[in-house]
Amino acid sequence: MLSLILSILTIAVLATQLSSQLAPSGPWDAFNYAPKTRIVYATSIRHAESTSESENLLNGDNGSATLNGNGAWVTLDFGKEVGGLISMNFDSINSSSSSISLAFTESPMFISPTLSDDSSFPIATMNYDGVLSVPAPLDVGFWTQPAFSLRGGFRFLTIASTGDEFPITISNVSCNISFMPHVEDMTAYTGYFYAKDTEFEDEDFLTKLWYAGAYTVQTNTVAVNTGRQVPFEPQGHWANNATLGVAGPIIVDGAKRDRAVWPGDMGIAVPTQFVSTFDLIPTRNALSTMFANINPQTGALPESGPPLSQLGSDTYHCWTLIGSYNYYLYSGDDEWLNTIWANYTLAVSFIEGKVDDSGLLNVTGLRDWARQGGGGHNSEGNAILYKVLTTASALASYANQSSLSRAYAANASSLKTTFNTAFWMPDVGMYRDNTSTTLTPQDANSFAVLFNVTLNDTQKEMVSQGLEKNWVEFGAVPPELPDTISPFISGFELQAHFVAGNDSRAFDLLHREWGYILYTNLSVQSTLVEGLTANGSLYYRYYQGYNDDAAYTSHSHGWSSGPTSALTFYVAGLTITAPQGREWSLAPHVGGPMNRSQAGFSTALGWFGVEWERGVGESVLSLNVSSPESTSGVFTVPRGVNGTLRVNGTEVSKDAREGDTIEFQGGYWQILITNENV
Repeated sequence: MLSLILSILTIAVLATQLSSQLAPSGPWDAFNYAPKTRIVYATSIRHAESTSESENLLNGDNGSATLNGNGAWVTLDFGKEVGGLISMNFDSINSSSSSISLAFTESPMFISPTLSDDSSFPIATMNYDGVLSVPAPLDVGFWTQPAFSLRGGFRFLTIASTGDEFPITISNVSCNISFMPHVEDMTAYTGYFYAKDTEFEDEDFLTKLWYAGAYTVQTNTVAVNTGRQVPFEPQGHWANNATLGVAGPIIVDGAKRDRAVWPGDMGIAVPTQFVSTFDLIPTRNALSTMFANINPQTGALPESGPPLSQLGSDTYHCWTLIGSYNYYLYSGDDEWLNTIWANYTLAVSFIEGKVDDSGLLNVTGLRDWARQGGGGHNSEGNAILYKVLTTASALASYANQSSLSRAYAANASSLKTTFNTAFWMPDVGMYRDNTSTTLTPQDANSFAVLFNVTLNDTQKEMVSQGLEKNWVEFGAVPPELPDTISPFISGFELQAHFVAGNDSRAFDLLHREWGYILYTNLSVQSTLVEGLTANGSLYYRYYQGYNDDAAYTSHSHGWSSGPTSALTFYVAGLTITAPQGREWSLAPHVGGPMNRSQAGFSTALGWFGVEWERGVGESVLSLNVSSPESTSGVFTVPRGVNGTLRVNGTEVSKDAREGDTIEFQGGYWQILITNENV
């Protein structure tokens, strides 16, 4: 294995920049879904009944349309997921008894003049929320939706006349975007991704998907006083004016609902946030909220933030701890780490205290991402605990707590051995759900590979192969939650296939699951749905808490954005391995359906970027990589790539092989691997 520290002069040096350094402009900007202004207008008329000149409502603040009496209605299509307060002008009102109503929906399947999709509570009749009534008497002039009735996520707005047979003329119908309240330019990303997919019907699919995940998390970044009210509003109403945490802005699970902090969701959403916008203040506020609500006697953390404030989840307790590591890795925020350290170590002690004489975590806090059968000596819970211990060891080291770091590492090592003894089924080639079953769950097997609970590469390959057996036409169906497709858990599976070295399998899952999610006419085609049934319908969790209510499913859920970080970390191959990127890794996966890829992101230290292209002239692979001068990194020769390796034109090896590594100092480097001597 090559282990050379290269000190060749760089071709160009990137100056260390502030964390606000923006991504370069390029063709990828065309796929950024974020609105360029706070005030947005509909892009088309979806439907109109008894409405004159409805197309005029597309003319921004010019042009009016007339609802010709009771029963008239018009549906405006904003072209993508939006969220915020609706405003309009009432230009002409011909009766003191005239009134209107507003109905909102994400999916076009639930467009109606009399119903919004459900956000307060799931009900089988799918009519819980109703509409926002604007009662008589209406006043001529400008009107704005009351703040309490905010809809955080919708694509379609239906305006209906509900009072009498007299016409109402309206104009200037707009939405004032409520998400990302602290950001002036929502399109100003600090990261980007670009690649052409040669195996999908839309060659821009991968780029569109990367930006859809980024935009999804943006819509989940909200003001602290815009949470869903709990107790829920009575049927026929909704309210989004509850307090969500200790400070805002804050990251929540979904744009429409639940609009609360869920640390499990953040395990996917925050890496998305890191590679796209580097907007970590909402994450800091969300994690601080969880620690502010710790049980000071036991160290137990809540499953979710206020106003839900649900308790009793060992796995989501662990996700807060893992999220603390992720936030510190991305931010290097020493002040925050010092602030939460006492509660953090108390919370680690709490979950370690549930490890019994078997050497395994005994899961008693059963609430989870909706999976079934998570109690007792459960492999999912133990895999997540392993991740807690390895990240706790790293955090303790950063906090100069060396003895504690060693103790956490030793406990992790012991758990890894016990985990494999208890759960590995060599004849099946997968991990079982618990010590009394042969069910092989999607979550635990994905985590085992991704978190390195496996003992060797052979196990990783066997698990990757076994997971594929759960696939149907539209994605992966977890045995632990039958008849369901969970993009949350599939996001971890996607990464696990990359870790196992099965790029083609990873892209197969990416195409079938997220290809369907992004393009199906059931979706908003701009943000990513919470989940589906195995046949691709919107009846996600119909039997597991959602009461057969397909209208309740969220269409903008950050936990479904796993491909965004995966495309950056694995396909482009660029990750950070020490806080703020003081150390980084470049390990591109070049076996997918593209000939080239480029990506980058920014931290407080400056810009990190990579461009690679395979099969150019005599070369097997060429790469350009940029990083701040104050950093160091390791390049790993990708799978299937062998040959003469040159850096900045200087030959480094005549016989570089996949898996070989080269160490770099920060700067700009050109790496070329050719077919010579192969």
